[in-house]
Amino acid sequence: KKKTKQKIMSDKKLEVKKDVKKEDKKEEDDGSYLVLESKDKKTFKVKRDFVLMSGLIKDLLDVVEEDDEEPKIPLPNVESKPLQKVIEYCKHHWNNKAQTIEKPLKGKLEDVISKWDKSYLEIEQALLIELIMAANYLNIKDLLDLTCAKVASMIKGKSTEQIREMFG
Repeated sequence: KKKTKQKIMSDKKLEVKKDVKKEDKKEEDDGSYLVLESKDKKTFKVKRDFVLMSGLIKDLLDVVEEDDEEPKIPLPNVESKPLQKVIEYCKHHWNNKAQTIEKPLKGKLEDVISKWDKSYLEIEQALLIELIMAANYLNIKDLLDLTCAKVASMIKGKSTEQIREMFG
């Protein structure tokens, strides 16, 4: 009986410790998220660290009240589809700085960017243009450089007529 009682007590202590650790972790996580709201009113809960690459969001967070655990940041100039792509880019590059792209682009873009960036840019042309506008609005220099370099590589060596045809 004594051993069983001790085992039950130690099991309860473990449960309490686990619950405390979960609460501590939850408190840490709560303060590190924010909500981004797109032009079409879709919301995205994102880790703060991921989107601090954005100069606009960084500046807006300085204005938001500090006691707001999960600030909601409206982005009236960005639709949800390009915003998802921006978040994907930021999640990958927030602690993994993108390679600098030379200007003007001398060789092939694929030779100066990572495999991840190359596959990231395999998107429809319309989305690419929206992504350029979103990166510019959100002030994410590395993403803007990457997307503009993609467009530059698309038009390199093309005639004016061919470029007009590509972009309507």
